[in-house]
Amino acid sequence: MKILKIACLIILGTGKLFSQENEGTPKSNRLDFTANIQNNHLWRGLIITDKPVVMGNLSYALDSEKKWKVGVWGASALADDKDGTHYKEINYYIQYAHNRFYIGLWDLYNSRNINTAVAADDIFSYSQRRTAHIIDLRTNYTFGPSFPINIEADIMLYGGANAGEVVLENDGSYKKNKYSTYIQASYPVIAGEKVNLDAFVGAGFALNDRYFLYGNGKNSFDIVNVGVKAGKTVKITEHYSLPVSMMAMWNPSNKYARIQLAATVF
Repeated sequence: MKILKIACLIILGTGKLFSQENEGTPKSNRLDFTANIQNNHLWRGLIITDKPVVMGNLSYALDSEKKWKVGVWGASALADDKDGTHYKEINYYIQYAHNRFYIGLWDLYNSRNINTAVAADDIFSYSQRRTAHIIDLRTNYTFGPSFPINIEADIMLYGGANAGEVVLENDGSYKKNKYSTYIQASYPVIAGEKVNLDAFVGAGFALNDRYFLYGNGKNSFDIVNVGVKAGKTVKITEHYSLPVSMMAMWNPSNKYARIQLAATVF
């Protein structure tokens, strides 16, 4: 019994010590997560789903300045699409961000197969011919305050059999990846106001094929994402504010348009 009492005191003391450390250094916490809710999911001019979506992002900073981070990003639709499929996605990433430069390597996994004859619905499968994973290299850079345009360039390095990113031989063996590439320029038309507004234009092409993921399959280069995005912060209570946004997007290549409403819950 005496040993049990001593053990309890040690545990309680240790817990109090960690509690005091956490209270004294809340800003140094490297672990963070956020949650978003949107009426749809639009990505690089593509309509991933037209159903409402809940998204979450869990990240951990590898250094005290939080330049290096690893994380898990996931999303799920709240209802099935018209074709009976249900959008679910889980991604892993490592990224570096400093000042106006960003680079990240993402492993994307969308379980909804577009080409079910090719892709394996297996999160642990990285086979060149069948994997539903996409290894995506992402970069962007924002120029100086006098000309704050942001340039984004993203390249699919591997995978994507379910999205048609993998080209196969006639016998079904792996031939090549297309290396579909997306480039975008965005500019803050209105900044520092109650409502801010960004305008953007994005294009797609493939480094290793005539056709690419984001287009209509007819052109080797095309404008696939044009639009504006407005954002503001809505004060809910004295201690809680809700960042919200509205985006209008047009895809000239695929000839469709969408409105997106989004909120960062926390």
